Amino acid sequence: MNIVKRHKILTHSAVRLGAVLATLLIAGCNNNGSSCTGTGCGGGGTGTAKLEASVSGLVGSRLVLQNNSTRLNQLNGQASNGSNVLLGTAKFNSSYDITVLTQPTSPSQTCVVTGGTGTVGNSDVTSIAVTCVTNPPRFLYVANRGSGNVSAYTIDATSGALAPVSGSPFAAGSTPVAIAVDRSSGALTAVGGSPFATGPLPTSVAVDPSSSFVYVTSRSAGTVWGYAITAASGALTPLSGGVIATGRSPSSVTVDPLGEFVYAANQSDGTFSAFSINTGILTAEVGSPFPAGSSPSAVALDPTGQFIYIANSTANTLTGISGLPVSANVMQTPISGSPYPTGQTPTSIAVSAAGNFVYVVNQGANNISGYQLSGATGVLTALAGSPFASSAQPSSVAIDPTGNFVFVANSGSNTVSAYAVTPASGALVPISGSPFAAALLPSAIAVSD
Repeated sequence: MNIVKRHKILTHSAVRLGAVLATLLIAGCNNNGSSCTGTGCGGGGTGTAKLEASVSGLVGSRLVLQNNSTRLNQLNGQASNGSNVLLGTAKFNSSYDITVLTQPTSPSQTCVVTGGTGTVGNSDVTSIAVTCVTNPPRFLYVANRGSGNVSAYTIDATSGALAPVSGSPFAAGSTPVAIAVDRSSGALTAVGGSPFATGPLPTSVAVDPSSSFVYVTSRSAGTVWGYAITAASGALTPLSGGVIATGRSPSSVTVDPLGEFVYAANQSDGTFSAFSINTGILTAEVGSPFPAGSSPSAVALDPTGQFIYIANSTANTLTGISGLPVSANVMQTPISGSPYPTGQTPTSIAVSAAGNFVYVVNQGANNISGYQLSGATGVLTALAGSPFASSAQPSSVAIDPTGNFVFVANSGSNTVSAYAVTPASGALVPISGSPFAAALLPSAIAVSD
């Protein structure tokens, strides 16, 4: 701003008025680093503009964009969809180039940016669009407890039908711990150094969304073991200080969608443990473990990480708890209507990536309970037609990333049941050819994108 001196005597009122006007003009041009579109903000201004985008199709978490080499705001889940989503800021009259730095996970998605290059000028940028699609399922893997191997299948992305991968089932030893996936064929190759030591009687395994860490529960020791993943080989290295106590007989472990918390269900004392993650190391949250239900056998989170669901195998119920992530400032309370009735001996839970449906396999009843999930409250409502029939002794359930298919391992019939999900109602419809043959006593199941 140029100040011109005039040799003129001013009254005190005029001086005060001039000072106010000057202050207003200066404030209009600076505005504490925010967008500047008012008088006095013409070319050559030094303010900043907002970089805003229309975001659509985002379901996963941890989407990170960048402007040139500058990291922008992280976007997580469906709540980030919409118009005028703030990505970050850029200086006036600077060039911008918005690209994807990290694609979203949980589920795996591919996002593309359009309208992401140009010059900022002296106003906010609103022409950017980010569109995301969920990567279709490619492979299904089933751990066969009785035969010490892994069955591998390709998944037809349209029908959901399964076809064995060449060479399947693959030898895994009596207690397979780690495998590497050849994404071009789906075939499995043992990782060097495998099997890796765990605590006694490992019961469950979970990988964080960044694929940097693995967590394994030990039933006998009442602990969770943490490992770092070597990116190039998939080998596991125990974390220093990476063993931490849970409740009694942990049966199931999961990691939240942002990779910030780990939760474990403790079967013998009817609780769940909550831990925060810091570079892979777990720290028990204040008050952990927390009450769950009778003999909890499985644990799962909704896609936002706000609600936890725990299958209680002897009570034949599903406990829902709100108030996550655990904090001293937030009370963990039962969700309205919890615990929800299931079939006999619920053993596994799966929540769709879109967060609209929950499925529980009931091993003692040979069926699957289905629920509609309210994203706002976490409340579950039984689906019309639920429970849905499965084969003998279903032991594990998985939903493909797109939410179109549900797969169930049946330990009593050595098969895998496959279902198409009815989009509007969540009802399960058996896929042609289902159930598909597995090996002896299939006990765990996972879907790969």
